[in-house]
Amino acid sequence: MKTRSVIAKIVTLAILAALAGCKPASNDKATASAGADRPEVGVVTLYPQAVAITAELPGRVVASLTAEVRPQISGIIQRRLFIEGNEVAEGAPLYQIDSAPYQAAYNSASAALQKADASVPSAQAKVERYQGLVKQNAISKQELDDAVATLAQARADVATAKANVETARINLDYTTIKAPIGGRTDKSSLTPGALVTAGQTSVLTTIRTLDPIFVDVTQSSTNLLNLRQSIDAGRVNIAGSNVAVKLKLENGTIYPLTGKLEFSEANVSTSTGTFTVRAVFPNPQRLLLPGMYARAIVEEGVAPNSFLVPQRAVTRNTKGEATAMFLDRNGNVEERVLSIGRSVGNNWLVGSGIANGDRVIVEGIQFVRVGQQAKGVEVVIDETTGEIRERRAAIPPDHATKG
Repeated sequence: MKTRSVIAKIVTLAILAALAGCKPASNDKATASAGADRPEVGVVTLYPQAVAITAELPGRVVASLTAEVRPQISGIIQRRLFIEGNEVAEGAPLYQIDSAPYQAAYNSASAALQKADASVPSAQAKVERYQGLVKQNAISKQELDDAVATLAQARADVATAKANVETARINLDYTTIKAPIGGRTDKSSLTPGALVTAGQTSVLTTIRTLDPIFVDVTQSSTNLLNLRQSIDAGRVNIAGSNVAVKLKLENGTIYPLTGKLEFSEANVSTSTGTFTVRAVFPNPQRLLLPGMYARAIVEEGVAPNSFLVPQRAVTRNTKGEATAMFLDRNGNVEERVLSIGRSVGNNWLVGSGIANGDRVIVEGIQFVRVGQQAKGVEVVIDETTGEIRERRAAIPPDHATKG
């Protein structure tokens, strides 16, 4: 009996020891379960910064000067004096029209001028002689008047002849068609041997000045009003009169040279609600050609002490308000209504609702709700794509900062 009692006591002690050893394990499981209830979210810490206010506007490349070359006289084209598609200087000869008839007309006009000049001295001498004879009553006053009229007619004939000579000279010069501006030529529409006429509608060739070159872009009148109001309120410092402009080409590359704003139209289109802004760019390599599509990035001003919130973090509530989820210093999730302005790259420029050091949730929003505890993992957003580029270690709630 004693043996059975001892065995019973030993079994009881073993059971109590086993139960005592299982209790800490149960606590560990509870702790692990509590940690699993705190989802992990990606956050970006926000700090105030000076934000360049830019507008990316669609536009077309336009030649700074364009001239359509047409003949100013009629005749047969003898030679083409330029290479199609090459650059020509202002005043360079382009076409040679048969000059023989115009040379003959010039020679005839010059001869007529000589003839008219020859009649003036005789008429002048007659007037001087008649003036002396009238004083002696040797001739009548009428004869003197006739001599004076003859002299005036001779002088008028000289003036007419000079005008005819000048006209003939101009027409003779027009037999060489010259470039009215410097620039690059298009193809020639006519070949030597073709007949051209003065004032014809068909163009011989077109010359376009490519350096400098213009880019005409369209700007919304709404954006203009918003910018003016931000400047008046002091939220944006205007860039000044020399507004820099960058250019994004059709293939997505940035044009290496910076342009400047030339002018803005003084009226808004009633059909589109836009107005035209013209920028001028240097184009020494002739990379920009008229007709190209491009996007001009206009630096309108700077917004000091502003916050940029990644667009992926911002949603709309049922009222249409812009909202975002934030993680406070204790690791609690909260929702805020933001006053967003324009987009800057893949971010929103926010006017209110953010303080220095706030952490906005950019990843895992669907796994949390307001008031819930969460673990924040600092992430880095790629400014080009708006995607997460890098993840860092989780930030404990007591290490989170708030300005």
